[in-house]
Amino acid sequence: MVGLSRIDPGVPGLSTVLHGGFVPERAYMLRGGAGTGKTVLGLQFLAACEGSTLFIGFEEPTENIRRNASTLGIDTDDVSFLDLSPDGDAFAADASYDVFGADEVEGDAITAQIREAVEATDPDRVFIDPMTQLRHYVRDDYQFRRKVSSFIRYLTDRGTTVLFSTQPTGSVSDEDLEFICDGTITLAHAEKGRTLEVTKFRGSSFASGVHTARVDDGGVRVYPQLVPGDHDIGFTSETVSSGVAELDDLLHGGIDRGTVSVISGPSGVGKTTTATHFLVEAAARGEHSVAYLFEESAATYTHRAGAIGLPVTELRDRGALDVREIEPLGVSPDEFAADVREAVEEDGARTVLIDGVSGYRLSLRGEDDDLVRELHALCRYLRNMGVAVILVDDVASITGDFQVTSDRISYLADTIVFLRYIELTGELQKAIGVLKKRTSDFERTLREFRITDDGIALGDPMTRLRGVLSGSPELVDD
Repeated sequence: MVGLSRIDPGVPGLSTVLHGGFVPERAYMLRGGAGTGKTVLGLQFLAACEGSTLFIGFEEPTENIRRNASTLGIDTDDVSFLDLSPDGDAFAADASYDVFGADEVEGDAITAQIREAVEATDPDRVFIDPMTQLRHYVRDDYQFRRKVSSFIRYLTDRGTTVLFSTQPTGSVSDEDLEFICDGTITLAHAEKGRTLEVTKFRGSSFASGVHTARVDDGGVRVYPQLVPGDHDIGFTSETVSSGVAELDDLLHGGIDRGTVSVISGPSGVGKTTTATHFLVEAAARGEHSVAYLFEESAATYTHRAGAIGLPVTELRDRGALDVREIEPLGVSPDEFAADVREAVEEDGARTVLIDGVSGYRLSLRGEDDDLVRELHALCRYLRNMGVAVILVDDVASITGDFQVTSDRISYLADTIVFLRYIELTGELQKAIGVLKKRTSDFERTLREFRITDDGIALGDPMTRLRGVLSGSPELVDD
């Protein structure tokens, strides 16, 4: 709906999912099991408000809530609290009710306390944690829905934006509350970590799907799924040189901006070193480049580069080349995509290396289809942003049957450069070739490949060899 005003939910990334934030003076439900971050998110919602706020808590003492918020860096000094959690005296008390049932008497008392707190604070935002606790103070489900509906109407009519948590159990559902609220947000634990999903947002569009959520310093942070179609800029098509004349000759100039290049081959053959030449050459020209390392440390990478004359350390010190070490089991694809977006949109990266595909796959903790889907979205985004993308892909076969790429990713590539081991006259050698390049022609010969003290070196075309891709070539007479 066009023209709706929005308010900041106080949770980084959530405004993106909600296409701008919460619509004020409405009520939103926050679902999730224990430990998913509901209370933390509710505190952030209140702390982000510039007006008055009220936290209505049914389960945890205010002192504990404030202390937990403080450890996460959430300031609750300006938040008013209504503590309705049971204390130790409730267990020992021997109270009796002569006329009304206990639930009715306690329910009326709690209603009075809530009304008094609301009128005293006149809050702009209220968080109720959890709303399902009110079920214990009414006779049946019908009365509960009426009670909650009346409560929400009472708050929103006063100009208050309401967020309330629920705790569904196997025997008691919270689905009836979905019909009462204007939006539903679900927090959960999944294989890839904490997740957030919006399933309802009345009067507005939102980013569908399951997004990554993380709780750390500052509270909950949301990492929205990457939607490539939302990002597109105009850019000038140009060729990115490797700085190695023979390799550029193979590629008829180099790789192209706004394309994806896969450098594939078995372990130790020189894939990362070859990719680094493109990064170093781009950085030396003043273009910002980024290397994401999934399979080795930044220290090892820079040391290896320096040993063969590639000035990675110097370019890092100048800020032209960024080397980021990624722990695949500690980051989700959504978090990694957010890091890449920051490098491209804020730091101006124009050449990006992802080394390698096997390590990236570990961050998915899923099936091969997940790898293809996530890599497709990331590469499509980078293409749209005019970035030259290089994927380093490790194939299993050392020699023998020719394997182009692993995990069915060859369709993502505009350009494929492959490296192979070959055995020739009792000596292990290496060969390099180009399998495809969509944006231009390329040299179809294979060349000898070596790593020297000055980087990579390519020999003359191997025109006198037959069967190079088998790993055991034969010399052909002139």
